[in-house]
Amino acid sequence: MAQASHELDVRPILRSGGEPFSAIMQAVSGLSAGQALRLLATFEPVPLYGVLGKKGFDHAAREIGGGDWEVLFTPKVGVLAGPPTPGGAAASRWPEPVSQLDNRDLDPPEPMVRTLAAVEELQPGEVLCALLCREPVFLLPELGKRGFEWLGGFEADGTTYKLLVRKAAQREAAE
Repeated sequence: MAQASHELDVRPILRSGGEPFSAIMQAVSGLSAGQALRLLATFEPVPLYGVLGKKGFDHAAREIGGGDWEVLFTPKVGVLAGPPTPGGAAASRWPEPVSQLDNRDLDPPEPMVRTLAAVEELQPGEVLCALLCREPVFLLPELGKRGFEWLGGFEADGTTYKLLVRKAAQREAAE
């Protein structure tokens, strides 16, 4: 039996001039396995399709009148909802971070610049922890291009994104 979708109406946030991204990511992280998200917005949230696609969601969108849109994000078959999180099983196999950055009060692109500079200082196998005020959608692919592994997700407060970055050990890098 399919689970009922979780509904999130971000139209009030958008109409008041707010940014609903953190509310959306918090809703996504709170979904049960296999549960869909029904999002209501004042425009078609095209950039969100790529972000949630990377988290394992397909989308179906339709205009519902007055310029408003309804988008149903459903988990792709055979894909877990969301990447591994810093508190998940994968992180338990990583060593404790050797350094921590609190980038929550910095304006873009400073968190990305500061994090990339810090990870270049890591020795093989070492882990860095960075706290951010939003999901680093531009930083994550850059870390991958540079050969770093990462785990990330919003903390229980829904406002802090915790990112763990690990430089592959030399044996792993050679494989």
